[in-house]
Amino acid sequence: MPDRAPQQVDRQLPTDEARDLISLVRDIAQREIAPKAAEEEDAGRFPREIFGLLSASGLLALPYDSEYGGGDQPYEVYLQVLEELAMARLTVGLGVSVHSLSCHALANYGTKEQRAEHLPAMLGGGLLGAYCLSEPSSGSDAASLRTRAVREGGGAARSGEAGRGAGTGSGGEWAITGTKAWITHGGIADFYTVLARSGGEGPRGITAFLVPGDAEGLSAAPPEKKMGMKGSPTAQVHFDGVRVPDGRRIGEEGQGFAIALAALDSGRLGIAACAIGVAQAALDEAVAYATGREQFGRPISDYQGLRFMLADMATPIEAGRALYLAAARLRDAGRPFAKQAAMAKLLCTDTAMKVTTDAVQVLGGYGYTADFPVERYMREAKVLQIVEGTNQIQRIVIARHLAGPESH
Repeated sequence: MPDRAPQQVDRQLPTDEARDLISLVRDIAQREIAPKAAEEEDAGRFPREIFGLLSASGLLALPYDSEYGGGDQPYEVYLQVLEELAMARLTVGLGVSVHSLSCHALANYGTKEQRAEHLPAMLGGGLLGAYCLSEPSSGSDAASLRTRAVREGGGAARSGEAGRGAGTGSGGEWAITGTKAWITHGGIADFYTVLARSGGEGPRGITAFLVPGDAEGLSAAPPEKKMGMKGSPTAQVHFDGVRVPDGRRIGEEGQGFAIALAALDSGRLGIAACAIGVAQAALDEAVAYATGREQFGRPISDYQGLRFMLADMATPIEAGRALYLAAARLRDAGRPFAKQAAMAKLLCTDTAMKVTTDAVQVLGGYGYTADFPVERYMREAKVLQIVEGTNQIQRIVIARHLAGPESH
């Protein structure tokens, strides 16, 4: 079958700088990421050197303030970078999204002193982050988390500090004890943004902390054995009395759950962009196969049944891309975007699952083998319907925006 190079996505980018950025990302993806993706995923190898290259290229810092080493890029651009990376390898695209999520709390709620001390290394110093919210017994019901943070000395936080992103003024230390689950980069991250219970039950008793990856008492279980994304380690992370200075508390005591929800709104857009990247890669592979494979004396792409399949794969990809970009533009404008973020995560990840499944069908028996990447895309797409809020949770979020909270 003749090779057919995929057509590059015709992107709507706001500046020449953004167009140059996408060209850089495509070059890195084609030269450094895609050629090794299948082999390294099969071997379960995490490409840490790629993340070093992305950090050195400024690609781990895109949506953050240049004052602290960020790229000053709008989300509209950042998400399209994620999509390009996920097209080459989901482990990389999703890893960048998780790293950005891990920086969100400090970048948006930390004090100026905290940001100056930690953000430059987190954004451009070769470090890799992880985000610790879920636990073995609290997934969708994140507000019921049990990991405990106990203050040891220094007294309570002063009233009014929170509005300034307090975290440095009270002194003393915290001891964090508990287990986090389903942590992307668990065991290999250089820092963890950790949500722990510092007060009573419910969302108002949760506080956010920035914990070094080499902190004494912090350990990780062996990585989970997963259906897909085998190159991206997902593990439980254990905190056995991990001591954290109060200067690493982000925001005020009890503000952690609100911080976590704000981060997840943005993180859901990252998942949406990654999902469209995987779906686009699957469509490209299906089109290349269909136009090169001949049966009954002509390419199978000549047959209307298959042509309609390709059309039905391409259309929701374009719709999903438009939706995540519309949500990103709301975010960039400082307008509410939580409903649109949930819609984008829902539509884009459901699209990825449907498109990758159809791509396997287009390739027939070949699609079910590891000789072609579509079986890997299908396995990887499934997790995107689960992470950062299952798609059932997204429907709950959307419905609340439409009809108000549920009555009890």
